Amino acid sequence: MNKKDVRFITVGAIIAALYTVLTCFINVFNLANGMIQVRISEALTVLPFFTPAAIPGLTIGCVISNLYMGNPIPDIVFGSLATLLGAIGTYLLARIPLCKKNKGAWICTLPPVIANGLIIPFVLRYAYKLPNPLWQLAAGVVAGEIICCCILGGILLYSLRATPLAHELSATE
Repeated sequence: MNKKDVRFITVGAIIAALYTVLTCFINVFNLANGMIQVRISEALTVLPFFTPAAIPGLTIGCVISNLYMGNPIPDIVFGSLATLLGAIGTYLLARIPLCKKNKGAWICTLPPVIANGLIIPFVLRYAYKLPNPLWQLAAGVVAGEIICCCILGGILLYSLRATPLAHELSATE
């Protein structure tokens, strides 16, 4: 295993650990599950902007968090799938020249919002048996994701871009 592989695995593991700790912490306040989820860990979904190591890191962190919290199997599977799709979308958008520019980077906060907004309402309806119409469930999920991904994640994205850490994370590509 070369140095680049070790760095990729290490960065991914750190991101998975951060996601898990932040999700489990916010779960203490009953904000990690339900119609409006405010998982502050979702702010980390901007990290694929800097490194592809964040894709498995976020996905594994989501799986571990959902397992630890005792979520139903459909949430573990489809919630983690939504995280994976959002992370891949962020990574791919970050490679577009418009998104690399300072004013266009915010676009990279949208894939997790879209992925979760499309997938999680069905999880809430069928795994958690919430009686609300799907559009209400989607609106609640999207509201929580906008808070976490677009606002908190956007702050994280623009803050990290101004530090040497952004260059260090990019070294895992």
